[in-house]
Amino acid sequence: MIELKSAAEIERMRTTGQFVAQMLAEVGERAQVGVNLLYLELHVRERIRERGAESCYWDYAPSFGRGPFRNVICLSVNDAVLHGLPHDYTLRDGDVLTADLAVGIDGWVADAARTVIVGTAAAEDVRLVRATEEALAAGIEVARPGNRLGDVSAAIEAVATAHGYSVNREFGGHGLGRTMHEDPHVSNAGRAGRGMTLRAGMTLALEPWFAATTDRIVFDPDGWTIRSADGSRTAHSEHTIAITDDGPSVLTRLPQHAASA
Repeated sequence: MIELKSAAEIERMRTTGQFVAQMLAEVGERAQVGVNLLYLELHVRERIRERGAESCYWDYAPSFGRGPFRNVICLSVNDAVLHGLPHDYTLRDGDVLTADLAVGIDGWVADAARTVIVGTAAAEDVRLVRATEEALAAGIEVARPGNRLGDVSAAIEAVATAHGYSVNREFGGHGLGRTMHEDPHVSNAGRAGRGMTLRAGMTLALEPWFAATTDRIVFDPDGWTIRSADGSRTAHSEHTIAITDDGPSVLTRLPQHAASA
């Protein structure tokens, strides 16, 4: 069941989205050589407490996880791309770090992710990160009333294909609003003109993620951290958007970043 949100409810989600965006910006600024992942986790944990927000991750226990998640942010390094457990790891020059954050404020949720390169950036890693950002922008652009869900998936996949990356279909985007995961599932690959018709008031998290040389994944023994099956580098970009009669509205973008995806 899909709950259409009113304009007022979308603005409440935007308030949450602005906080999520600010947290990801702060993590990106602090992700320097020599910084421990646990420091980044504790920073976000404290900021959530100060804001009076609620982590969507704490005690999250889906079927694929091993026990409840007991962190407030996912931090995934290099070949890890999704659900990375913050742990005692010190960032090194050239590491690729993905931060993924979902919180609720006053009952409304927003979810976003950003990949940054620590220190010296290898050209192939820059290209991978930019491909996910371009794919996210392409998916957002077609998220308009009257288009189909498959149009969003196809737009994301087309960017991946153009860059030479294959797309995993097991994990993708999703609806959200009062909770972190709502209908519908938004695949990062699909056929244009297929799927449900998009309507004003739908709120979606679009999240293209690619690995450099595979679309297959493996899980760490922790049951959470998802890695590329061949150990290749990964990247992940995500925004929460609202579909409106005036077009897509990005709820997890800071005002100064309005020109970028």
